[in-house]
Amino acid sequence: QVQLVESGGDLVQPGGSLRLSCAASKTSVSLNNMSWYRQVPGKERELVATITRSGSTMYADSVKGRFTISRDNAKNTVYLQMNTLRPEDAAVYYCRLNNGYVNYWGQGTQVTVSS
Repeated sequence: QVQLVESGGDLVQPGGSLRLSCAASKTSVSLNNMSWYRQVPGKERELVATITRSGSTMYADSVKGRFTISRDNAKNTVYLQMNTLRPEDAAVYYCRLNNGYVNYWGQGTQVTVSS
């Protein structure tokens, strides 16, 4: 069974930075489309960024220029570098793996942006 484990969530001040990690097991991140989503209570889960099998990246308009998605094939891990964080970026961030047939989700990591 594919497993995804997120880490890196924390409390950070506005304007600060965080790097989230998503470590995969039982499959290779380079063979799948990997995405980061986020969700706040009472709202739908929102797509933040995607890196495809070919390495193409896509971002939500709200994070373009501030967030960067990347992967380390040797570590089988996907990252989300988040810079210039805003209070509205606060959410639980989830990693998703899509193999063309099935979506797998991690358990989420909490990001809090507050002074």
